[in-house]
Amino acid sequence: APAKAKKTPSKGNNVELSSDGEVEEGMWEMEEEEDGSSEEMVDDYGASSSEEEELLPIEKAALKQKPDREGLSEDDSEEDEEEEEAAEEAGRQKMGQKEEESPDLQLNLDIDEQFKLPTNEQIEREDILFICSNHKLFVAVHDSLMVFLPAEPPDLHIIHQRIKGNMDVLQDFAVKREEGRTRQEYLALLRRDMAAYYSYSDFLLMKLIDIFPLPELINFLEANEVPRPVTIRTNTLKTRRRDLAQALINRGVNLDPLGKWSKTGLVIYDSSVPIGATPEYLAGHYMLQGASSLLPVMALAPQENERILDMCCAPGGKTSYIAQLMKNTGVILANDSNAERLRSVVGNLHRLGVTNAVVSNCDGRQFPKVLGGFDRVLLDAPCSGTGVISKDPSVKTNKDEKDILRCAHLQKELILNAIDSVNAASETGGYIVYCTCSVMVEENEWVVDYALKKRNVRLVDTGLDFGKEGFTRFKDRRFHPSLKSTRRFYPHTHNMDGFFIAKLKKFSNAIPQAQKEAATPSTVPSTVMETQPKKRKLEGSKVDKEQKPPQPALKKRHTLQAQRRPLKT
Repeated sequence: APAKAKKTPSKGNNVELSSDGEVEEGMWEMEEEEDGSSEEMVDDYGASSSEEEELLPIEKAALKQKPDREGLSEDDSEEDEEEEEAAEEAGRQKMGQKEEESPDLQLNLDIDEQFKLPTNEQIEREDILFICSNHKLFVAVHDSLMVFLPAEPPDLHIIHQRIKGNMDVLQDFAVKREEGRTRQEYLALLRRDMAAYYSYSDFLLMKLIDIFPLPELINFLEANEVPRPVTIRTNTLKTRRRDLAQALINRGVNLDPLGKWSKTGLVIYDSSVPIGATPEYLAGHYMLQGASSLLPVMALAPQENERILDMCCAPGGKTSYIAQLMKNTGVILANDSNAERLRSVVGNLHRLGVTNAVVSNCDGRQFPKVLGGFDRVLLDAPCSGTGVISKDPSVKTNKDEKDILRCAHLQKELILNAIDSVNAASETGGYIVYCTCSVMVEENEWVVDYALKKRNVRLVDTGLDFGKEGFTRFKDRRFHPSLKSTRRFYPHTHNMDGFFIAKLKKFSNAIPQAQKEAATPSTVPSTVMETQPKKRKLEGSKVDKEQKPPQPALKKRHTLQAQRRPLKT
């Protein structure tokens, strides 16, 4: 093929000359094809008018910028890179300055977001919304017309945030309080918000505020909203904890030992089978029992061959645990005043293999007359149930002052009868364990302090390594200093039901003379002592009046005797 010359483009004609100077004929066609291909490429990039109409404006702008970018030289790209690096360095410097200034900015935000009490109008409006939401109605007032619409419940998220802000202010009240506002206003709003958020009655919330500090009270209320973990107690009369745990794990149960303080307890996290219907349960290898229910029996520490009274035994968990520790020796009297609940006691005792228990249906207040002389007595007294709110949420609203006082009065009667049922001369015993599933002081320390005054008993150590000490003072009342040896358990600190345990040691079977007159005020003995001398004076005056008549005869006798005797010089 002949060698071709270089292309010499010209504005006039597109002609390529051969070596001979002749114009080659196929070049026009090739150029036309090349021009056509270039036009097609332009069309592919969207230069055709038909496709431009279909594209969005932002896409058109991007297509216009693309050729400009392709036309940039390498020097321009390098300059752009340098500019980008400089911009990044400037941005880093600005970020460093912002980080240095962030504490001040955060402080300003905190100042701007300072908690402020709502106005009275806002509070009244929320009260109306809350009351109407309970009745599922909302009252809309417009031009003196009342329209009842479906009610919307109050925004719990706003109430929760307000509780947090209020708590933050109360912890540093002198600095964070709003000017012109008193602490009582903040406490009243906090009590109102907590009652609305956690659904408690105002009475019970006031009682809990008196018992717990405010930060601990929030934790207590939050813990009551979560159920306690499921726990079981191994029945060592039939199996060992290790064997039971392995059998349950083989059935798909996820469990762990309850704690170092218990040798028989297991905590269940989840299970693929019902825990209350496994073959091991039906065979009596374990008992479904709360962790807090193990503690009173551990404090009682029953010994073999003893006579023990469980005054309020239903449903039988503590009774079977006592029999387990006694290895089915001695005698246990399982008593309960409710005959219906005794059915579960009998069933559990048979299932667990307890053979040393006698079940009775008597009123605990009559028990010293029915049978006495026990070595140890366990009194799990009926109470208001304020420690097991997670199991029974109805306690939040259905308890009032009369219920608490009624329970306290019954508990005082039962603890005195329990003390009278114990033999102080027992070689191994003479102990009484009093426990309740309540956190109220009126049902716990108050009752024990009453028993210390009325009977010859003293408080001893419970033998439990954990738990909070009982109150020795509450509001305006002062209790015996030995109440420090009692123990309190809370759901937010020990992850078990609220419980109170006290252990008493009886040192004399005699009832103190001054305390025989029950339900008499302490001022009565002093008045009796004052009236006795007056009676003696009255009796002396009567005797003197009766002795006055014979006085003249005595005088005559003395005068006659004096006349008979010679006078001495």
